[in-house]
Amino acid sequence: MNFFRLYIFFLLVSISFLSCDFLVPKKEENLIARVQDTYLYESEYLKLFPDNIAREDSLLFANQIINNWATKQILKQKAILNLDQNTQEKFNRLAEAYKLDLYTNAYLDALVTKEIDTVITAIEIDTLYKQTALNFKLNEEVLQFRYIVINKEHKELEKVKEKFLKFDNNDKIDLDSLSIQFHSYMLNDSTWVKKTQLLRRLPILKENDHIQLLKKSNFLQLEDSLRVYLVRVNNLLRRGEQAPLEYVKPTLEQIIQNKRKLELIKQLEIDIRKDALQNNEFEIYN
Repeated sequence: MNFFRLYIFFLLVSISFLSCDFLVPKKEENLIARVQDTYLYESEYLKLFPDNIAREDSLLFANQIINNWATKQILKQKAILNLDQNTQEKFNRLAEAYKLDLYTNAYLDALVTKEIDTVITAIEIDTLYKQTALNFKLNEEVLQFRYIVINKEHKELEKVKEKFLKFDNNDKIDLDSLSIQFHSYMLNDSTWVKKTQLLRRLPILKENDHIQLLKKSNFLQLEDSLRVYLVRVNNLLRRGEQAPLEYVKPTLEQIIQNKRKLELIKQLEIDIRKDALQNNEFEIYN
């Protein structure tokens, strides 16, 4: 605890002593506040205190923490006095069930993380895609494209354009080596990208209905006062069409992983019960 927190702490303790008409036992010297027979101690208080708080805000936060804690304790105790027994028992069962879920889920997650096979083969992905392809419909247009944005005065503009259009393996290597000279670029034209993402990267496409030129196997060369924009659309799929495998591959991988996780959890639960029975830790009475 830094010096200022220590100061705030002792100030609050002093206020607590002065405002109470009873003496706090010596063993409770680290007491911060009290609501009837429920106490807020320093260790709990410090856990509630924000880290890296500004000096001028410390006292304000200290008061807020204490007031919030006190309000909840007062409301809890009034609820206990005013809620019927059945409601209180219901809340206790819910609290115990939630606590049990937290423990069991944390333990199972740790076991699953340790045991689960994270390798997903192309065959698994392809099989699942064929089984579920009709479930994957595009909700917006997606494209496969490449583009280069280059200064209009670039001395090798025509050479760059030629390689951009031809785009064989050597051209790809050459363009990649020149990429540091481009204002921006994307040369991986096998990736499916949302049309909205392309428009964010190249706002010029929104001007003068250039967006209408985004068609399959189409090349665009656009200009503004400073730059030239080279865009080549390899493929385009419309909204409502079936999503391509590569586009939904991350979703397919997640589905496979989730299925593995559920199956592993089911088997772990069976094994845990079996081990407990064998070790006489679990018994069913007839």
